Amino acid sequence: MFWTVLGIGFAAWLLLVILFTPRIDYHVSARLDPESPAFTHVLQSTCHSTMHGGNRVEILTNGPAFYPAMRDAIAGAQASITLEAYIISPGRVAAPFIDALVDRARTGVSVRIVLDAIGSAGCPYVPRLREAGCLVHFYQPVRWHLLHRLNNRTHREILIVDGCVAFTGGAGIADRWGVQADGSPPWRDTMARLEGPIVAALQGLFAENWLECSGEILTDSRHWPTPQPAGTTEALLIKSSPSDRATASRVAFQMLIEGAVRSIDISTPYFLPDKALRGALRRAAARGVTVRVAVPGTVTDQRLVRLAGRRLYGELLKDGVRLFEYRPSMTHVKALIVDERWALIGTTNIDNRSFEHNDEVNVALHDEAVAGRLRADFDGDLALCDEVTLPAWQARSWAEKMVGPICWILERQQ
Repeated sequence: MFWTVLGIGFAAWLLLVILFTPRIDYHVSARLDPESPAFTHVLQSTCHSTMHGGNRVEILTNGPAFYPAMRDAIAGAQASITLEAYIISPGRVAAPFIDALVDRARTGVSVRIVLDAIGSAGCPYVPRLREAGCLVHFYQPVRWHLLHRLNNRTHREILIVDGCVAFTGGAGIADRWGVQADGSPPWRDTMARLEGPIVAALQGLFAENWLECSGEILTDSRHWPTPQPAGTTEALLIKSSPSDRATASRVAFQMLIEGAVRSIDISTPYFLPDKALRGALRRAAARGVTVRVAVPGTVTDQRLVRLAGRRLYGELLKDGVRLFEYRPSMTHVKALIVDERWALIGTTNIDNRSFEHNDEVNVALHDEAVAGRLRADFDGDLALCDEVTLPAWQARSWAEKMVGPICWILERQQ
């Protein structure tokens, strides 16, 4: 009885903390043109990061493109593999990844893996990986003395091979992105393959959570080859962690949206922008910027989150923000494209969970060709979307309207 009462009391306390922790009212003191040197200087300084030149970036669209590329990179590893993932789920997609990791570890390649303790709970591959010599740790395991951090998950998706090739983006390692047993299309998603100096920055981010999980400072030279130029793209690592009350990713989103001159294109699977971000989108539309947002339609893995997001559509639509709902399958793409020159790609959703509770990873890319490639994918997705109009939103069902106020709790949590 005592433990039951204690558990209920703790749950009530946690809910109150979530609901009533004050939000930061993000805004800029002065708008900066994203193409100005001042913008890059301020972005680097406020995000405590460095713009790295000399990178090569390849955008990989959907599982049939990014999974083979990731497996091939693992199979070709000669020195080291580091992997951090929210979810590795057993199935046809994960099995060949595990085979490749086991094979490389048995040949002497250093393989280190961080898995989220909830997202990858009960992952059946862990004993086999460890038996082969892979070092595997779980991020934030569920323990009584860590309950105050239960809501902090690692949502980062990072694969780094030999310290010189990296992959990041929205996809975990699971059948939902590759094959769907029920015959429905796989999830729509995007990953980036990166080479050049930005890879060392991503390795440093992996090393951060590896240290927390294992106590080991990652100093082995196999993980830290001397960075070599590989292309012409400028790239900046932007991370999120709840240890930082004001997260760098939230700052980057606000700065890019507030500074946009011509266009803002957003793809996100969970769209619950806070008041400050909604204001930035509305102000951008009011000054003539084309603002388009692509989100899931009725095919979604989080129906209540979708309804919570739709509750916010009215004010955005009235001020000229255009909203599109994807039809064919669940869209899980996480990308921001500004003025067809800047692109932000990674794991952050447009919601409170990503900005304040999760460990996330994003890469800001300053390159017209890369932004154009992502913009082409975005335009292709819009052709498979239904645009939400203000009259249609106002005519939504009474059931949806009644659920809206209840979803306020989800808005605070997400």
